[in-house]
Amino acid sequence: MSIYTKLAELNITLPPVAIPAAAYVPFVQTGRLVFLSGHIAKKDGKVWVGQFGKNISTEDGKAAARAIAIDLMGTLHAAVGDLNRVKRIVKLMSLVNSTGDFTEQHLVTNGASELLGEVFGAKGAHARSAFGVAQIPLGACVEIELIAEVD
Repeated sequence: MSIYTKLAELNITLPPVAIPAAAYVPFVQTGRLVFLSGHIAKKDGKVWVGQFGKNISTEDGKAAARAIAIDLMGTLHAAVGDLNRVKRIVKLMSLVNSTGDFTEQHLVTNGASELLGEVFGAKGAHARSAFGVAQIPLGACVEIELIAEVD
């Protein structure tokens, strides 16, 4: 099944690539690997601000991470021209804005991991790191970067 058919079934429209907010590019390809810069959580077009363990729930975090996965797929589409070229989602790195006693970073990040698995099937199974951090740019609740292999 085409990746785009699956996205349509899930009622997902890929967004355009966001303009970088600092001195970096949205993606870099070297060989068959595509590295996507970190994408921060957005809600209703604005930065989704919050800190886990203080003022945002794990369930809201899963939704934020899922929204980031959609943005990441939009950037990946722009990078490679056709998501059907993706051989594998290789790795995600997730930064979760959290207090020192919050320990569910992995559950927040599942929002992105589960959607990538649903869209890409076995090609979406990936290695992953999920870190709790004291702050993310602009106060965002989650930031995720992605590495993919393409043919």
